[in-house]
Amino acid sequence: MMLAKITLKPNKERPLLRRHPWVYATAVDRVDGKVYPGCTISIFSSEGQFIAKGSYSPRSQIRARALSWDESEVIDHAFFKRKIAKALALRQQWVNDTNAVRLIFGESDGLPGLIVDQYDQTLVCQFLFAGMEYWKDAIVAALKQLVPCVRIVERSDAAVRVREGLEPQVGCLEGDMPAEPVQVIECGVKYTVDVLEGHKTGFYIDQRDNRHLLASLAQGKTVLNMFCYTGGFSLAALRGGASHVTSVDSSGDALAMAKKQMDLNGFEPSRAEWIDEDAFAVLTRFRKEGRKFDVVVLDPPKFAPSASHLDKAVRAYKEINRAGMQLLNPNGLLLTFSCSGAMDAALFEKVIANAATEAMTHSGDKTMDFRLVKRLSSGFDHPLLVSFPEGDYLKGIMLQRI
Repeated sequence: MMLAKITLKPNKERPLLRRHPWVYATAVDRVDGKVYPGCTISIFSSEGQFIAKGSYSPRSQIRARALSWDESEVIDHAFFKRKIAKALALRQQWVNDTNAVRLIFGESDGLPGLIVDQYDQTLVCQFLFAGMEYWKDAIVAALKQLVPCVRIVERSDAAVRVREGLEPQVGCLEGDMPAEPVQVIECGVKYTVDVLEGHKTGFYIDQRDNRHLLASLAQGKTVLNMFCYTGGFSLAALRGGASHVTSVDSSGDALAMAKKQMDLNGFEPSRAEWIDEDAFAVLTRFRKEGRKFDVVVLDPPKFAPSASHLDKAVRAYKEINRAGMQLLNPNGLLLTFSCSGAMDAALFEKVIANAATEAMTHSGDKTMDFRLVKRLSSGFDHPLLVSFPEGDYLKGIMLQRI
């Protein structure tokens, strides 16, 4: 059967030839054949050269996403099973200190718009693109065959699905709904994951390496964890021997789960303080009170979900980082992050540098200065294609006050 095909405008094939997997609607000259959401199409240059096979999304500004660069490859159930098996083999090679793992990371694993996270024997999937939605049954069948699990949960409730013309979907695709949060272990710390109501797929797997780093630095230190959610960094710091950890979030439910996890790990309650309050307000209050910490962690939610939010996000990132720096003891460490895809690493570092300048200027302490100790990112289960910089969404910096 002949596939429908899209032909690109002149010179619009260049990103695809560099193996960038997206085709924007503005790059498409014409569509030939019958198309529908998720259908497989062939992509041709304006000169009639075959470039790739991909999935079509008539409602999205990203009109097609490449699946294969081989004209002879058939996109079918076996194709998805091969892709998933390859992704699993990579994780088995590199990730072995936890049972909370990102098994499939979208474009980086050749499956654009598909996220699969494993929490012990529970798999949580996000089908964020029309192509993955179309092949959902094939993907679930392959996961059942390749991954030992008792259930497969769908958390396709991200805002990006609206831009694909897809309705949010949350529920159990295989097995029974979990009666309670799923328990996982990471670097010796027990965490509970609410796979149905929690953020994203229930847990921030992408911060594993950075939690481990914090634990290695925390012995005897006082730690402030802002935007703490269910206390991932807080528990890692307690595990690492922090003398005291102050955690702040505006969600009482998230803090309640964090406290339960603290009890689950047997940490002494007197070593932890949990504050249910707006993080910006707390940072301002702590600065006025003269509170100081040995380590400050800033891991806020996505301030810039798209480029249109970038100016406002820059101001917010600068504000919280300036305040965080002013709360550091001499030789103290700041671990600061951005998960905003619209903000690249260069801009994030520029914002942090500007925040440091303002912190030094307004502190009244002429000896204050900062040095960049380490750039931080996600782990081996979040591989990045060099041809797809958009996959590098998590950016982090560790600074030291000197």
